[in-house]
Order: sequence, then C-alpha cells, then structure tokens
Amino acid sequence: MADTTTSSASAEVARASELGPVGRFLKATELDTRMLGMVAALILIWMLLHGLSGGLFLTPRNLWNLSVQTSSVAIMATGMVLVIVMRHIDLSVGSLEGVIGMVMGVMQVHILIRVFGIQTGDPWIWVIALACGVAAGLIVGAFQGFIIAYMEVPSFIVTLGGLLVWRGAAWWVTSGQTVAPLDATFQLMGGGPRGSIGATWSWVVAAVACLAVVLMLINGRAQRKRFKFPLRPVWAETFIGAVNCAVILGAVWIANSYPWPVGIVRRYAEQNGIEVPEGGLFIAHGIAIPVLMAVAVGVVMTFVTNRTRFGRYVFAIGGNPEAANLAGINTRWVTVKVFMIMGALVAVSAAISSARLNASTNALGTLDELLVIAAAVIGGTSLAGGSGTIIGAMLGALLMQSLQSGMVLLGIDSPLQSIVVGTVLVIAVWLDTVYRKRV
Repeated sequence: MADTTTSSASAEVARASELGPVGRFLKATELDTRMLGMVAALILIWMLLHGLSGGLFLTPRNLWNLSVQTSSVAIMATGMVLVIVMRHIDLSVGSLEGVIGMVMGVMQVHILIRVFGIQTGDPWIWVIALACGVAAGLIVGAFQGFIIAYMEVPSFIVTLGGLLVWRGAAWWVTSGQTVAPLDATFQLMGGGPRGSIGATWSWVVAAVACLAVVLMLINGRAQRKRFKFPLRPVWAETFIGAVNCAVILGAVWIANSYPWPVGIVRRYAEQNGIEVPEGGLFIAHGIAIPVLMAVAVGVVMTFVTNRTRFGRYVFAIGGNPEAANLAGINTRWVTVKVFMIMGALVAVSAAISSARLNASTNALGTLDELLVIAAAVIGGTSLAGGSGTIIGAMLGALLMQSLQSGMVLLGIDSPLQSIVVGTVLVIAVWLDTVYRKRV
C-alpha cells in the first residue's frame, strides 16, 4: 500500500512539473481559460480604442455611460444563454422589446392617467407599468414557447415570424406615434444624475459585494470539505477573492469619479439652498440604477442555472435532448419556461431602454436581437447547445457595446460599424468551433 501511495504521489508531482508555472497556476485557481481569453481581449480592445480616440475612451464619463448602455443588452443576453443552451434561438427579442416598451409607455402616459384617473407622479404608476410589461413578456414568451415545444415548429421560424409580427405590433399600438414624456420615477431606470445612487451608497454596495465574495469562497470551501472534493490552495482562494474585490472597488471608484454636469449641479444647489464654492460643487453619479438591475439579474440567473433543478434540466436537455426525455424530464414544459424567462427579461430591458430615452418609440430595440445573440456566443455559449455561462454572456455584451461606443468616438460610419460587429460575431463562432474540436 505504501509503495502504491508513493508511486501515485510521484506521478502527481511529475504531472505538475510538466504543466509549468502557468499551468499549475490555472489548475490551482481553476480559472476558465476561455473567460480569461475574453477578459484579455476586452482589455486589449479598451487600450486600442483609448489610444485611437486620443485618450477619450478610458475616462470615467465614457466608462460610466458604457456601463449604462450595456445594461439592457446584458440582461437579455442572460436569457439568451438558456435559449441557445437548449439548442434554440430567439430572433424576436429586439421587436418584442419595442412592443413591450410601447405598451409600458401607453400604460403610464395614457391609460393609467386618462382612463383610471391616477394623478401624474403617483408612485404606483411605474410599478403598474413595469408589471404590465413583464406580464406581456411572459405571455408572449409562453405563446412562442408553446408553438416551439408542443407544435414542434422550429424556433428559428417561430421567432423570425415574431421579429416581424411584434415590430408591426409596436407600430400598431400608437400608429407609429412616439409616447413621451414618461413617468418621472420610471425614468430613474434609465440612469442619469437622478437615476444613480450616489457615492456613499455606491461604496456601501461595494462593501456588501466584497463581503458576499468572501462568504461565497468560505461556503464553497466548506462544501468541498463536506463532500470530500479536492480543495484549492489557500493562496488560490485568497488570490481569487482579492481580484474580485479589486474589480468591484475599482468599478465603484470609476463610477464615483464621474460628476454631475455643471448645469444640473447649479439647479440642484439652487433648489436645495446649497452654496456653490468657488471651485465648483462635485456631486458624484455613483452606480447607475440600470447597472444595479443588470447585476441583480446576473446574480439571479447565475443562481438559477447553477443551483436549481430547472437549470440542470436546461443543460441536460441541451447536452442530449433524447437522453433528457428518457430520464423523465418534461422537455416541452422546460422549453416553454425558458422562453417565458426570455420574455420577462426583454420586458426589463425595454423598461431600461425606454427610460433612458424618456420615450417609447416603435423603433426601440431595432437590431438588438443581433447584439444579444452575439453577446451570448462571444461569451462562450455554444450554438451546438449544452454549454454557456451567464457571466460570459454579460462580458460578451460589454465587449460588443465597447466596440460600438469606441467606433462612435472614432466617428466611424454606421455601415462600417455593422461590418465590424458582423465580423466579430463570425470570428467568435469560429473560435467556439475550434475550441470544441480541441476539447
């Protein structure tokens, strides 16, 4: 027995020495190499755009706006992960975003005030409007999911039809008229000086997030001990926690470095009787509300995919639908629920997008379906089904939005922007194919 133990230990040491320092580091920390590659690509793109834009890209103002612009696409990308993992596709999300945004706009501007007599500024207006939007998303998602799952019509065809139907419906709701202005409280979901939580609360959120990271690492280590799984070295756990906390604190520092515009500060000071010092009054934006919404959705969707029976069913169906069906999983009902979740997330994104514009238009969400699919695929979700991560899709959304924001700063024409986005999508799918062959 001693000889066997000694030989196995020697083999383990030999394998570790063959890996090299980088391989040993990756094995100890258990970091996803694909995720590291995407982060490296994102950093490289940021540095390149910063240089080409003359130092305008990596500024607090642009990064803060970038985070707000990414929020709506990132939220929908988390739902698209589940759809693609199950070997389906949803081409209707952009058009559905438009019609739901229009429904919420009409609800708060016309129906609640003119029909039901609710006073302008009532705190229930935004709640009812958002609830109606989410309900509409659930209904449409269930309808499309039913056709796909129970009537066995391919998702490509169903959602391609939805792309046309819901875009037409968005125009039909108001005959193409723009609905504005929206409820003042509803507008907070779009960000801006009022739609942010300020410096103090941003640091509070950062502290809570860092504490959550530490508790998750401690709990994960305890669970590994309980089930006798291999443990990561203490230094690896410490390194992961330190990096995550550094990213959180750095993001909050950037958000708190972006001040309110001078004109808004002056009006705010006059309304509140605040004397503006000679050097000006610095009021930080802090974390934007839509960013908090996107982070909350990301946390919930990560929990759903990794910690619930439903999430395991989704990946099981995507990996092998026939085996999942034989194992007793109700694959049809799971499919319907996935599209219902997608519809609800589209409604949340529609609220953010329309709140940013302070208007509901029938053009809202145009071509967003391409950005959402690209974000999921670039984030590592395989079009062959069975694999994908929520955090990867959200990073993919950030990468796609970074490209668009950078090209706008560089003054690149819209047609060329579309060429770049399409090229990046094709390259991402090609890299996914190469990776799957190697694995």
